[in-house]
Amino acid sequence: MVRGRISGLSVRDVRFPTSLGGHGSDAMHTDPDYSAAYVVLETDAGDGLKGYGITFTLGKGTEVVVCAVNALAHHVLHKDLKDIVGDFRAFYRQLTSDGQLRWIGPEKGVVHLATAAVLNAVWDLWAKQEGKPLWKLLVDMDPRTLLSCIDFRYITDVLTEEEAFEILQKGQVGKKEREEQMLVQGYPAYTTSCAWLGYSDDTLKQLCTEALKDGWTRFKVKVGADLQDDIRRCRLIRNTIGPEKTLMMDANQRWDVPEAVEWMSKLAEFKPLWIEEPTSPDDILGHAAISKALVPLGIGVATGEQCHNRVIFKQLLQAKALQFLQIDSCRLGSVNENLSVLLMAKKFEIPVCPHAGGVGLCELVQHLIIFDFISVSASLTNRMCEYVDHLHEHFKYPVVIEKASYMPPKDAGYSTEMKEDSVKKHQYPDGEVWKKLLAARGN
Repeated sequence: MVRGRISGLSVRDVRFPTSLGGHGSDAMHTDPDYSAAYVVLETDAGDGLKGYGITFTLGKGTEVVVCAVNALAHHVLHKDLKDIVGDFRAFYRQLTSDGQLRWIGPEKGVVHLATAAVLNAVWDLWAKQEGKPLWKLLVDMDPRTLLSCIDFRYITDVLTEEEAFEILQKGQVGKKEREEQMLVQGYPAYTTSCAWLGYSDDTLKQLCTEALKDGWTRFKVKVGADLQDDIRRCRLIRNTIGPEKTLMMDANQRWDVPEAVEWMSKLAEFKPLWIEEPTSPDDILGHAAISKALVPLGIGVATGEQCHNRVIFKQLLQAKALQFLQIDSCRLGSVNENLSVLLMAKKFEIPVCPHAGGVGLCELVQHLIIFDFISVSASLTNRMCEYVDHLHEHFKYPVVIEKASYMPPKDAGYSTEMKEDSVKKHQYPDGEVWKKLLAARGN
């Protein structure tokens, strides 16, 4: 039963000094400090439940997202949760269409990241009040109610609400069996933890060997900074994991379009399933050109982690610009906008392989992809969810990986809640961890 009025909203700047170990390093982001704008919603319901929401950042700039969350707060405070979720589409549109704030968007950049953090907290609170993990809240939801959470504005030329309803209706067939399958087997994952660009060869080899022992069969390597270095590292990884295992590559937006095609023709011998983010995330036609050029090499194009919104995804699908679609739980406008993208991907029959890692992205996106399999795609063909083995220890309900698969969360909510002790220690710049680091740097 949904209850209570939103009586408080707080947001904190939480940063982890991951750059010290080269974790998360790639061709474009050489020294990321994995961070989050961390939102907490409180109500007057008297049940002690709070909603926790995050959006992921890389260190500097988190304070800007925090500022944007505070700018959006008045849309949420003193609202009844029942009214918010009772007409979620209208509330989503209110947040994304603020007559002044939308000028610094619209539905993109810092203001959209802030929107995601706020809405993620709302979904966490709703799922907790219903006593269900978020994936289960979505799976059990009546299709019409589910669709009432989605803003179809700007995408009806590709997907109408009636078409979306038909997709969900078809998804009812075999739904119970697929839910049971998930509970037993989990959702297949791949690992990116072994091959960050800043890792030494010895570290790469050691981590790949350990991952193989742990049952991993799908690996992703960062590429794009130096071709000869890429060839050497890809050969090392391919030789370590063997010819039968799946290998993906990720350039993190490093190349121009012709450069991407040329570079990948040199890396094709290592048999990658896909090249991820080969060029600017905004370049739909560039992705389409790369996608077309790589067909003879048997290499797909994957992108999505920095796609601003559902409109960019719509165009990528229309232009046949990607073979693998990568949603992100904190880049788009929370669950609401991700639902629209999952439904569009189903219409175009493009497999969804979510982006994860960072701070809490694995915890969140597992809910979306498990829902997708049970209620929308009904397929695991060419589908897998990214897994990165960093920072899970800071979460109250961390992901559970068994046999290289995400096991469905059992705890109520969106798995967004962090341990208070971790938040306090890593709050920037006053937390214990940062006080020491900044003092050592002489700041």
